[in-house]
Amino acid sequence: MLAEINLALPNLSPSERRVADWILAHPKEAVGAKLAHVASECGTSEPTVIRFCRRVGLSGFRELGIRLTEALSRPASYVHRDVGPDDSSSDAVIKVMDASIQSLLDMRARLSAMPVDEAVRRMSKARQIAFAGLGASGHVASDACHKFFRLGIPCSTLTDTPMILQFAAIAEANDVLVLLSHTGRWPEFAKAARIATGRGASVIAITNVASDLAAEATVLFPAQVIEDTSVFTPMSSRLAQLALLDAIHVALALARGAAASDRLRLSKNALQPGFGS
Repeated sequence: MLAEINLALPNLSPSERRVADWILAHPKEAVGAKLAHVASECGTSEPTVIRFCRRVGLSGFRELGIRLTEALSRPASYVHRDVGPDDSSSDAVIKVMDASIQSLLDMRARLSAMPVDEAVRRMSKARQIAFAGLGASGHVASDACHKFFRLGIPCSTLTDTPMILQFAAIAEANDVLVLLSHTGRWPEFAKAARIATGRGASVIAITNVASDLAAEATVLFPAQVIEDTSVFTPMSSRLAQLALLDAIHVALALARGAAASDRLRLSKNALQPGFGS
C-alpha cells in the first residue's frame, strides 16, 4: 500500500498530496486513526481524505486502515487474509467460507444499483463478446465464455495483454469487451478500454470504481471486495466476479427468450448419446 501511495503522488492534487505525505510519514498512526483525525493532521477536509483513498484505488477510508496494516507487517501466512498459522484446519475452513459468504452478501447488497439491464441490452445485440482477464480473473473470463457462448453469441477469452489490446484495436461497433480486474491497476486494461470505445465497441468493466479502467468503461460494475491481491491469491474477489457473471448470464438468457432457451437445450442434448445420429 505504501508503494502504491508513492506511485500515485505525481497525479494527486495539492490537498490529496498532503494526505499522502502525512500517511507516508506516520503509517502506524494512520492505521488506527479516525477520519476526522487524519483530516485535521493533514490540514484538509474529510471528503478530501476519502477522495484520496479512491485515487489510490481503495473503496474508502475503512480499506485504507486494512491495507496499511497489511503493509506494515509481513503476513503470517500467504494462504488467506483471515487465516493464521495457529488456526486449526476446521477454523481455517470456517474462516475461508465466511469470507466467501461475506463477499457474496456484499455483492448482493449492491446489486440493485448495478447496471445489469444496460449490460444485458448491449450483450443481447452483440456481434461477439470477448471476456478478458489476467491471472485469477483470466480463469473467471474463461468460465464466463464457457457459459455465454451457449446463448448463441460468438464468445472468446483473452488472457494476456497483447491479445486484449489487439482485440480492442479491431473491435467493431456491435462488439462487447468485458474486462475483469479486481484492482483495475493494469494500465493496459484502461488503454484497451479507451481503444475499444474509440472504435464504437462497448466495454463492460468489473473493477475498482476508482481505477483508470473504471473511468474508461462504457458500463461499470464496481468491485469493492476487500482483498489484497498483491499478497494473497484472489479468492473472495474471484467468487464475487463469478457470481455476478452468472447472474448476468441468466438475465441475458431471459432477455433473448426462446432463441436462447433453444440453444441451451441443444447444447445440452449434444452431449447425450445418439444425438445427431
